[in-house]
Amino acid sequence: MTVTAAAPGTTAAPTPPLAARAASVGGSPVRDILAVTARPEVINFAGGLPAPGLFDKEGITAAFHAVLTEQPERALQYSTTEGEPALRTAIAARYSGRGLATGVDDLLVTTGSQQALSLLATALIEPGDTVLVENPCYLAALQAFGFAGAQVIAVPCDEAGIDPQALDELVARHRPKLLYTVPTFQNPTGRTMPADRRAAIADTAARRGLWIIEDDPYGELRFEGERAPWIASYPGAEDRTILLGSFSKVMAPGLRLGWLRGPATLLRACAIAKQAADLHTPTVNQLAAARYLADNDLDAHLARVTGAYRERRDAMLGGLAEALPEGSSWIRPEGGMFVWAKLPEGYDTTALLPEVVKHLVAYVPGAPFYAGEPDVATLRMCFVTQSPDEIAEGLRRLGGALRR
Repeated sequence: MTVTAAAPGTTAAPTPPLAARAASVGGSPVRDILAVTARPEVINFAGGLPAPGLFDKEGITAAFHAVLTEQPERALQYSTTEGEPALRTAIAARYSGRGLATGVDDLLVTTGSQQALSLLATALIEPGDTVLVENPCYLAALQAFGFAGAQVIAVPCDEAGIDPQALDELVARHRPKLLYTVPTFQNPTGRTMPADRRAAIADTAARRGLWIIEDDPYGELRFEGERAPWIASYPGAEDRTILLGSFSKVMAPGLRLGWLRGPATLLRACAIAKQAADLHTPTVNQLAAARYLADNDLDAHLARVTGAYRERRDAMLGGLAEALPEGSSWIRPEGGMFVWAKLPEGYDTTALLPEVVKHLVAYVPGAPFYAGEPDVATLRMCFVTQSPDEIAEGLRRLGGALRR
């Protein structure tokens, strides 16, 4: 190929600009913080990273070995866009066994549940459409909807999640295309929506005409309390709720295996969008996950993980009163990975973070999680990655930084 330079005395024309959405949607502050605080001496509460020491390395290794030994041609070949039948069958069985009747054709396997969000944004949202989200909201969902050109409006929330009356009023006023919610152990707050609010959301969606995206990456990480039914199981929500799931938090995030469960017409649109994105999720990862589920007791593994996570949550909750300034408050999660805290008025956790990092500890400021006016005194801390002793030391460092 020949490259022709501009003629002498002339100026080369600039390249065309990036799409407006590429300039208008920012990067992830969580990823930025992780890059800055990657030094091993930093106790990092900023990430949403499962504890690597609790991965079932032997079981996953054996599953990959079996797949690559017994069916290498299939494992290394292209697959269907919808996903490997063996994996979808296993996922459907887990839902059906928990009271949500699900068939193989109700599922589309995605490359992590983050891709499911991107596919749904492509399939559902036109530029200018209104999307309702929780306040605060999972950051990467805000990014996905922003890239699609949506107008994102936050629904008022309290420690139990979405205010159903406020939601109903916003739907009547703005006629949104969809509502996005993480009702169980929400990211970033760790809160869980009670059953009566889930039923009210299903009722609003049915009466007003609304899609619901119910994101459930943490639901199996429960330490205490009773499991609330999925919104997708309530009358009125069955044909308008897309339920997202993932193996990232219960098996291993590096597998990049998620899925969406939804009505056939929407699944077809998402499958077409996925064909344009990556054709299909890696075959070998899907087959290995299916083999792992066939050969191992995932629920027994989860019991071990949640037992360790419970101890780590308790270690964090036990040290917050001493670490945070007087007048601070926080939510006590029944499961999941995060504690959400609010410092007294006058604190700005974004402005404080550089000084905190000098003390070799880090958190995520709360401001980026808000679709509207942020509460700058909030912060998110992940409690699952470090041991209880490391959590205690991290909180000691955090307290020293905040006292300065």
